Amino acid sequence: MEIDIDMSQFHDIFFEEAIEGIEIMEKELLNLHPGESDSEIVNTIFRAAHSIKGSASTFGFEDVGKFTHSIETMLDKLRNNELETTQELISAVLTAVDCLSNMLACEKAGETHDIPKIQSIATTLDAFSTQSTTHNASMEPENNKISDTGDTPENIWKISFFPDEKLFYTGNDPLRLIRELQTLGKLSVELVTDKLPDFDNFDAHNCYLGWHIQLHGHVNQEQIEEVFAWVEGDCKLDITDQTEQRTTPDRRHSDRASGRRKTDNEHRSIRVSTDKVDELLNLVGELVITQSILSSVCNSQGLETSERLHECLEQLERNTRDLQEQTMSIRMLPVDNAFQRIPRIVHDLSIAQGKDVILELSGKSTELDKTVLEKIGDPLVHLVRNAIDHGIESPEVRVSAGKPKQGVISIKAVHEGGHIVLRISDDGKGIDPEKLLASAINKKIVDKEDNLSDAQIINLIFQPGFSTAAVVSDISGRGVGMDVVKQNITDLGGSVEIWSKKGIGSTFTIKLPLTLAILDGQIVTVGDQTFIIPLHSISETLVFDEAQKNTVAEKSELYQYRDKYIPIIRLYELFNIEYKSKPDTVITENDDTDIAIKKDNRQSNLLVVFDAGDKLAGILVDDVIGQQQVVIKSLEKNYNNVPGITGATILGDGSVALILDLLNLSKQYNKPTTALSTV
Repeated sequence: MEIDIDMSQFHDIFFEEAIEGIEIMEKELLNLHPGESDSEIVNTIFRAAHSIKGSASTFGFEDVGKFTHSIETMLDKLRNNELETTQELISAVLTAVDCLSNMLACEKAGETHDIPKIQSIATTLDAFSTQSTTHNASMEPENNKISDTGDTPENIWKISFFPDEKLFYTGNDPLRLIRELQTLGKLSVELVTDKLPDFDNFDAHNCYLGWHIQLHGHVNQEQIEEVFAWVEGDCKLDITDQTEQRTTPDRRHSDRASGRRKTDNEHRSIRVSTDKVDELLNLVGELVITQSILSSVCNSQGLETSERLHECLEQLERNTRDLQEQTMSIRMLPVDNAFQRIPRIVHDLSIAQGKDVILELSGKSTELDKTVLEKIGDPLVHLVRNAIDHGIESPEVRVSAGKPKQGVISIKAVHEGGHIVLRISDDGKGIDPEKLLASAINKKIVDKEDNLSDAQIINLIFQPGFSTAAVVSDISGRGVGMDVVKQNITDLGGSVEIWSKKGIGSTFTIKLPLTLAILDGQIVTVGDQTFIIPLHSISETLVFDEAQKNTVAEKSELYQYRDKYIPIIRLYELFNIEYKSKPDTVITENDDTDIAIKKDNRQSNLLVVFDAGDKLAGILVDDVIGQQQVVIKSLEKNYNNVPGITGATILGDGSVALILDLLNLSKQYNKPTTALSTV
């Protein structure tokens, strides 16, 4: 009876695991070096390709399976020392891996493949596969030459294969596995039907059969295990070497047994949609808010005097906080996920520019929120590309300057407080302030009369459209990139700083929040409105001194803060909040001169000084309530996009507080003709 199973239900899992396999292949290929043969690396690449090929054929992606077979064939030659590891070979396989990745993307999107390109790359791979390592062959006596399976002697293997009943539900087909075994040598198969039930209890979707298989061929145990890699954990498998009556313990069976025990007790994992994780986090956030409201209501009703109730509320708060932290940890991923693209970029650009560059990565296990992780990838790529193009010199120039011919780019990730810090450094030529200033003056970004420090000049590279490249290339020189880097980092609530010294090198330091779902904030009030100011951006809160205020161009206000003047932001004006005058002050609405009186007599007497990117600014507020960790809610999804507001949260008393977007506030202010919004 033919079993009709909808294979499309397994496609998402296939694509996820195939992409993981491609990442493994690319990572390990970049660890290969010309002239060297690392069997462990090659075997890892081969196994990844083999798994993709088998699963692609199983799930009906025949084109993907056929193309991957070409990659696998060449890798098999390489691991059997029939091909020499050259830069051309490594580049060819990397190109093939890129093509395979594009094929998977097309399959996932339901688009057609670029057949001519696929055929061209497959032809290149086949050309490598037909080559042989003549220097190895000539060094071996004729009677020591072996078959195309390397130095493996002919063995007799006994294989007992008993699939779990639910094997078909995973999309696997035992017949395909047996056919694949047949490609390794001469096969004899015995069917086992001991578990076949009677007709009344028969379920056509279950697998009741088993097989005893004997395999003769130049094949080792690892090659046999690779055939069954896709069904690992879904079958009982015994592999015994019967050559010359020798018996080898079933490594696959024993490893699976011990591995299964370890999985059950220690490292159990499942694949879960990120949408489900996000929804779980949202529900936990609602629970945190509800718990806070419950505590606030009990306190306001005088119920805190009940010792038992007080203990229960404290226990609820602890449990809720623990639940929130555990849920947040599900979203935390190692920063290595953002680093994965970098080695390939360094490899390709170094070859393209004739530069010798090594990449050093540290802190790869440092974790941060997946949302931050997804958005930091592009800024990292920009910085690394610029380091190779603008920073690292050619080997000849480096040697003439007394440097090693090999340049170094390092990326370090560390936790500092409630943030993650990424430092991208290179030991190249550094940034020349004089050249940078001349270019900025030429582009009329600054004036000749401006007295700028070296640090201020270096920060000009973040200006839109700014570039000092003499030649426009596909890497840099179009004036697009560094301003985008800063904007992307700023959008994440982070900051970026530059250190550079001519002839020594440069370091870009990126500071990011660990998560975008929870925020440590300072609660402030302006009129009858409550706002949250991100705590990490606050430099200082001080009493506003009217004598230190200056008005520029009859509208913009500056405050003398230590040795500099900083702009003042009045939320009363910005959000059309009703003014609250001081006691005993009478304000009329008939005289235009009363506008100045209103401004001077409002209750705002505290100035919150904050870091607005590369400068300081101040927000006038009426009162500072305290600090609190808040759950961020999207204002755009639940209401509308409001410039100057990055989100909202619900406080313990059930009221809504808006979270200020400090950078956009500093940009939007000083436009007094229209207010941003009424809140």
